[in-house]
Amino acid sequence: MGKLRFRQVHLDFHTSEQIMGIGEDFDPKLFAKTLKEAGVNSITCFARCHHGMIYYDTKFPAKHPGLKFDLLRAQIEACHEEGINVPIYITVGWDEYIANRHPEWLARNADGTPQGAGPLQAGWKKLCFNSPYIDYVREQTVEVLEKFEGQVDGLFFDIISQAPCYCRYCMEGMLEEGLDPESIDDVKAYAKRVINDFKKNMTALVRQYDKDCTIFYNAGHVGPSIRETIDTYSHLELESLPSGGWGYSHFPITVRFARNLGKEYLGMTGKFHKSWADFGGFKNQASLEYECFMSLAYGAKCSIGDQLHPSGAINQATYKLIGSVFNQVKEKEAWCDDVTAVTELAVFTPEAIEEGHIRLHPSIQGVFRMLTEAHYQFDIIDGCMDFNKYKVIILPDVITLDDELKNKIEDYLNNGGKILVSYKSGMNRDETEFLLEDLGIELAGEAEYCPDYVVTGAAIDKDIMDTEYVMYDRGLWVKPEEGTETLADIWNPYFNRTYKHFCSHFQTPVEKKSEYPAITRRKNVIYFAHPIFSMYYRHGARIYKQLVLNTLDLLLDDKLVVTNAPTTAQVSLNYQSEHDRYVAHILHYIPERRCESIDIIEDVIPLYNVDLKIMLDKEPAKVYCAPSMEELQFTYDGKYVHVVVPEIVGHQMVVFE
Repeated sequence: MGKLRFRQVHLDFHTSEQIMGIGEDFDPKLFAKTLKEAGVNSITCFARCHHGMIYYDTKFPAKHPGLKFDLLRAQIEACHEEGINVPIYITVGWDEYIANRHPEWLARNADGTPQGAGPLQAGWKKLCFNSPYIDYVREQTVEVLEKFEGQVDGLFFDIISQAPCYCRYCMEGMLEEGLDPESIDDVKAYAKRVINDFKKNMTALVRQYDKDCTIFYNAGHVGPSIRETIDTYSHLELESLPSGGWGYSHFPITVRFARNLGKEYLGMTGKFHKSWADFGGFKNQASLEYECFMSLAYGAKCSIGDQLHPSGAINQATYKLIGSVFNQVKEKEAWCDDVTAVTELAVFTPEAIEEGHIRLHPSIQGVFRMLTEAHYQFDIIDGCMDFNKYKVIILPDVITLDDELKNKIEDYLNNGGKILVSYKSGMNRDETEFLLEDLGIELAGEAEYCPDYVVTGAAIDKDIMDTEYVMYDRGLWVKPEEGTETLADIWNPYFNRTYKHFCSHFQTPVEKKSEYPAITRRKNVIYFAHPIFSMYYRHGARIYKQLVLNTLDLLLDDKLVVTNAPTTAQVSLNYQSEHDRYVAHILHYIPERRCESIDIIEDVIPLYNVDLKIMLDKEPAKVYCAPSMEELQFTYDGKYVHVVVPEIVGHQMVVFE
């Protein structure tokens, strides 16, 4: 087993300096006992918080004025006595104490205004990673490493991001290096280097004092931009509170990328009904189960966010809730440790094309939903990953190419790979022409009509009615080259809806077939002229998913997982090499939008007698449900192992031993 523990708590303690009596109700024995009974075996505790307050005996003047003892040391010693790890939290990007005393260290916008909360706003001001403030961060980190020598299980550095900054230090630095502060590309490149240098220098510093403690730099999201500094991390923590702004799609998308970066990883959710510091807000047990069991299904350890009350009294109700889930996690761990995902498809992430412009592009959310609802096994990849391990690669909507990516895709195709491409994917970065010859199409321009319509041909008409279907978003007009097959056609409306001419309440009805295809195929390449994946995310029309699934049937001979489970069930397949066994996870929790802004899970709706077929190259010795160890009858036809899973109540693991 690796260094990461399965059952972690991230214990926030961002506590205003205007609150007194800090930690006066802290009972070290009760603290550790409560955690142990809840199944917690690692808890991240605070050295310094976003208010800039320090919670141990320090030489710096920022020790919380209401704290009369060394709280962090008391937490560490109490937990270590019970075998519970205590990684140490240090804020970086936000520190109100320093921001208010050194406004010259604030990150600034191009107009000179500080980044972050304004003078009349409750919130955090952003500090610049290129300012002398970082010297303070380094000195305080060294103090932690020296004071707690031999007791530092890990370091969690938070708010590790640097937006384009125009403070005096960044302006001087850019000019010294010959960069142009008026060029946004130069400013972004400088900011990126600043944040990367911080991580490299900080890890080197930490390793001078401690060779073994874990190190993580948190920015609230893990994507391709992490690659340049991945060696500065000991592991990855995927912060993803579904009700806190991340949503229920964020973690399963992000983890499908992160699990291929060669690091241990955990999924971090929260016990809160909404987001961080939602005091008195408690997540439904079903929601917390789903979020933790989803981590297990993707090979991740579990972390639940909490915030300690200023008094230091641990909330018993919180740990009754956490314990109700973690004690289930404990029973499942044996089948979830050191696993490798078994996949057949890959989706190229838009983040690798345009870093940081949006956390989750609509196209990646749309393709995630389609493939998950259809129970495909897939990874999210960038250009650094091995393409040849996948039978099909999907380039969703916006994956434009440079020469390096073009050549890698062409090599993949020449080796027998297959790709599904949509909209502007496959074009050059200027979006003026298609670079992939294997697409077999030529760009004519943007479609003249929007919305327009699609009528399918016989090759992809499974479960599709013989009629025209509206395509709500504008596509492209492309001309098929010789040897390119048309699988579906674009049909035009009478006219676009404007004040000059409109028909009825919504879009104009269809008039006639256009001369342009909606879907084409040339050998191992299928192309959609519309942004089909973004459209599914925005509009949810089932026809969009069915079109994609039907075209995948043309590219993929056999699926890894075949099941009659409903589209609301998620199925993921892992392999445990140490035990030579495959573990299929079936999750059935249904988030509902029961209030204005967040999704809720309250009821666990069981499934019964679910057919499950897993493609394996040899017959298993036995098949059973875990952790109950109930053996299941199965058949093997030389390709698929077929079982019937009698009952699924939220989460069921089926083991092919």
